[in-house]
Amino acid sequence: MQVSMIVNGEQVSGEIEPRLLLVHFLRDHLGLTGTHWGCDTSNCGACVVWLDGEPVKSCTVLAATASGHEVRTVEGLEREDGELDPVQRGFTECHGLQCGFCTPGMLMTARWLLDRNPDPTDAEIREAISGQICRCTGYATIVRSIKWAAAYEAARREAATADASSNGSAS
Repeated sequence: MQVSMIVNGEQVSGEIEPRLLLVHFLRDHLGLTGTHWGCDTSNCGACVVWLDGEPVKSCTVLAATASGHEVRTVEGLEREDGELDPVQRGFTECHGLQCGFCTPGMLMTARWLLDRNPDPTDAEIREAISGQICRCTGYATIVRSIKWAAAYEAARREAATADASSNGSAS
């Protein structure tokens, strides 16, 4: 069957078997290997992508179901200017990854959380990532990484507001 969807802002299409999972369409047909396939049971969360702006485990979604919808993968986090997303930077700054296998799903969930709650508590972060398993870090550095990204974005917003205020009063 033919599928067509928007992936990371680009229209894509392909001929697939109706039973093909979205994770395999992304990895095998589109070459977007940042989305990891980990457990084959929907328990680990390494395969989290956004489907129409909501995080989903792509191993539980048929590619045919995603046809006509918008998908965002970890490759879509990078900013247009080539700069890393603050969540990606936070994971680097605070050592939020060790083996890196769960990282794409964690990054996608963290970005989704911060887009909805720019100042989450540790408990809110832990709840957001509760559907994902990290076998290496013990989660402390992941939570710290997401908090770093939230603080970084808050500082940028504050600086932009201050800059706009000073520009507005100067005229």
